Amino acid sequence: MNIIRLYPASNQIAEDVLERYRRVQSSAVSDSQERVSGAVNISPVGNCLVPLEGRSMVGTALTVRTRAGDNLAVHQALDLARPGDVLVIDARGEVTNAILGELMTLYAASRGIAGIVLDGAIRDHDELSAGPIPVFARGVSHLGPYKSGPGAIHTAVTVGGTVVHDGDLVVGDADGVVFVSPDRIEPVLTSAEAIMASEIKQREAIERGEWDRTWIRNAVSLIHVEEESFSV
Repeated sequence: MNIIRLYPASNQIAEDVLERYRRVQSSAVSDSQERVSGAVNISPVGNCLVPLEGRSMVGTALTVRTRAGDNLAVHQALDLARPGDVLVIDARGEVTNAILGELMTLYAASRGIAGIVLDGAIRDHDELSAGPIPVFARGVSHLGPYKSGPGAIHTAVTVGGTVVHDGDLVVGDADGVVFVSPDRIEPVLTSAEAIMASEIKQREAIERGEWDRTWIRNAVSLIHVEEESFSV
């Protein structure tokens, strides 16, 4: 038997909180967390976000750690997932072999999974681009996966250089994916909503030609140079 270690599942995040997070951008969530708590180089596959109509993909992280190029643990996680979960898969960032494709994504959607975040490669790019759920990945490969394990489910993983814990909030949009620890959900949400409200006012100020740029004068010591010379 191939070993998949199964740890206790975390509680899901309340739907009313998720609904508010659907209205905020990943960049605002990132800015509300010192701009350090988010995956890097993990991007949405093609046009998979179009059905969201500008809203963010959100859900509770169901974490999966697997050997590079192997998806046995991912198959097991699909059967354990609850509606509203987002599979967050640590495949070591390896993109030689794809971890999932069209059929697994269709099955994930049938289980009510809200999305998939994969630090690894997908295949069937065009089918995943068309839906049925948001999928974020590091790359694409036609080479299929192995199914021999080992792996672990509901454990801490690393995705795009960021540590993610089972039960974290996942927020994804066209800019990428960011994660929020359950103990920071409320303050981060309040801050992100305030940032987005401020950006609306700044856009309006730009349209009126009244965008306040005094902060640049306060931040920069500008030295005027008459001409620049070069020597060899």
